[in-house]
Amino acid sequence: MAYDIDMIKKVYSNLSKHIEAARKLLGRPMTFTEKILYSHLLELPPGPCKRGVDYVDFQPDRVGMQDATAQMALLQFMQAGRSKVAVPSTVHCDHLIQAEVGAKADLDTAITKNKEVYEFLASVSNKYGIGFWKPGAGIIHQVILENYAFPGGMMIGTDSHTPNAGGLGMIAIGVGGADACDVMAGLPWELKFPQLIGVKLTGKLSGWTSPKDVILKVAGILTVKGGTDRILEYFGPGAESISCTGKGTICNMGAEIGATTSIFAYDKKMSDYLKATGRADLAGLADGIAGHLTGDHEAYENPEKYFDQVIELNLDELEPHVNGPYTPDLAWKISDFAQAVKDNGWPQELEVGLIGSCTNSSYEDISRAASLAKFAVEHGLKAKSEYTVTPGSEQVRYTVDRDGYLQWFEKLGGIVLANACGPCIGQWARHTTNPDKKNSILTSFNRNFAKRNDGNPNTHAFVASPEIVTALAIAGDLTFNPLKDTLTNNKGEQVKLPDPEGIELPAKGFDVKDRGYQEPAKDGSQVQVVVSPDSQRLQLLDPFAAWEGIDLKNLRLLIKVKGKCTTDHISMAGPWLKYRGHLDNISNNMLIGAVNSFNGKTDSVKNELTGQYDSVPKVQRAYKAGHIGTVVVGDENYGEGSSREHAAMEPRFLGVRVILVKSFARIHETNLKKQGMLAVTFADKNDYDKVREDDTIDVLGLTTFAPGKPLSMVLNHADGSSDTIKLNHSYNENQIEWFKAGGALNIIRSQVKA
Repeated sequence: MAYDIDMIKKVYSNLSKHIEAARKLLGRPMTFTEKILYSHLLELPPGPCKRGVDYVDFQPDRVGMQDATAQMALLQFMQAGRSKVAVPSTVHCDHLIQAEVGAKADLDTAITKNKEVYEFLASVSNKYGIGFWKPGAGIIHQVILENYAFPGGMMIGTDSHTPNAGGLGMIAIGVGGADACDVMAGLPWELKFPQLIGVKLTGKLSGWTSPKDVILKVAGILTVKGGTDRILEYFGPGAESISCTGKGTICNMGAEIGATTSIFAYDKKMSDYLKATGRADLAGLADGIAGHLTGDHEAYENPEKYFDQVIELNLDELEPHVNGPYTPDLAWKISDFAQAVKDNGWPQELEVGLIGSCTNSSYEDISRAASLAKFAVEHGLKAKSEYTVTPGSEQVRYTVDRDGYLQWFEKLGGIVLANACGPCIGQWARHTTNPDKKNSILTSFNRNFAKRNDGNPNTHAFVASPEIVTALAIAGDLTFNPLKDTLTNNKGEQVKLPDPEGIELPAKGFDVKDRGYQEPAKDGSQVQVVVSPDSQRLQLLDPFAAWEGIDLKNLRLLIKVKGKCTTDHISMAGPWLKYRGHLDNISNNMLIGAVNSFNGKTDSVKNELTGQYDSVPKVQRAYKAGHIGTVVVGDENYGEGSSREHAAMEPRFLGVRVILVKSFARIHETNLKKQGMLAVTFADKNDYDKVREDDTIDVLGLTTFAPGKPLSMVLNHADGSSDTIKLNHSYNENQIEWFKAGGALNIIRSQVKA
């Protein structure tokens, strides 16, 4: 039986009237995305929502949080004054388990090392009515797909890959913890009404080509910015032929193109998956309203009329892809990749191949990769690269082990890791004799920014499907093309790998002994949540100060960032994950990965109080001690990547007042606004060049701060000259109130007290 079935029944019972009201409002047929968005509005507006313009309030059905981001989200929720979450919510312990030697040993180590954090999350969950998934239960997005996602629903999650649930026909959006706090507190959730990109899929995947290659191709088309403030809706006969978990893979990695989310319409593949995962009751409900769980026929017949952009892909012609290095949108067809490796001088030897993660860890993924491992072992081949396998959940792990797949990875020379994020997010104690060596790795993960996986800027990380990763790990060579090349086995024979063969759903059904789930107390009023004042892992939050009511003057420049600056650059993961519940401690990693445009170095900025260069957090702490506000200047798509709100909270905590960039990634811009930060953009991007290292900076116009009204900035240069530049912003009236109050949470707190 499905979790929260009564909530789902309520959503479905109201769906028809909501959709019909929206159809009448629009006066035309609707896409599936529009049906879900309009049916989850707090109230229907008097006219159609303007895509990419209007901010609107939604009522999501549920909230999901992973353990690294849940700490700060729940620390904020504890300040909100509520006794219980207003919508079904869950916490999943998947980020704090470091991959080193193998599943059991790594999990045991994590449970010991993170005991304080796990106990905190479990007790807060128990107190406030939140479902708690223990360490080892699985990766949040796979667990949600298996247990909570439902067609036609809307959820938010404190992880950028929350859109994975789009594989089950759900609008699922990654957010910061402050947004999650709002929804758990029963408040509406605000979002700019997204534009729509329709992706029409024709043909059918076959041979070596997999669902992963669909999104790798789309990433190459749209780039890391192409999906910003947009939702991708996949449709067409090709979409219907892709498995439910394959759809999840495509939606998951839509985060890499900046998409608000991605979604597929409800179909038989989803119905079959619901039944296979013990939710026949939900499948029956969805089958009964299937007409509401897809776009209208006219929208798919003439997509140019209903979508802002249309992309068409013929799956019959799609090749396997390898994307990278250093960015997930550098797309290479497998037939071109070998030459690209040689032309660019990338290390040809593949040191490590890693499969799994939240993107590709389903039964189908593992069975396809295992078919290659089995063939290789039976034909005298072993992996020449180090090779790791990360199952997505305990249910998947238990089932593939029962069905005999894991043994083939081990016989190939691979290591099965814990059901957790591990190397995908930098939680990887990599085995290497030279950690600074220029090298190549290939993963089936979603993200491959510099230093993302192992902390080494010289690691060239590439992304592909689990089957391509497996094949190249067997070869140990990035230039190997399994579609046409052969390998030499232990008898000196030439062996060609066959097309991978996978099974979408286990013939004997899924099984598991311990799902790792803890039901919350029915009455949590007596549950005590204790945080030691001496803890180095957890720290209760103090409210941020409200705006002073005046323009900001005599600010100093902290750093002018050059080039790509993701949330990994602003607040690194890896070893810093242990401080995700302690704002003061984790603030010591603020912007240490960003490149200073004035000296080309990372973690080296000028302290104008001393004239000396020092670490970014140290310089900022010196300014804070001197009561001097600062400005961070950035480049394009600032804050792309993870949803981690620490990248917004750390500068706010340390006294940065303004983030000024050429353009923002969606989630990060919202996170900054939520924390009461002034997040603005250059009206003229060339003004970026006018900012000097020793400027004293004034921001004017805040006393008349209003939607659509630009602000101005005066750059007072050390030579006595100055430049005045125009600043654009996207704040609406509510968001301006967040700024004035010192953060959205301060408003929630004041409402409770009132």
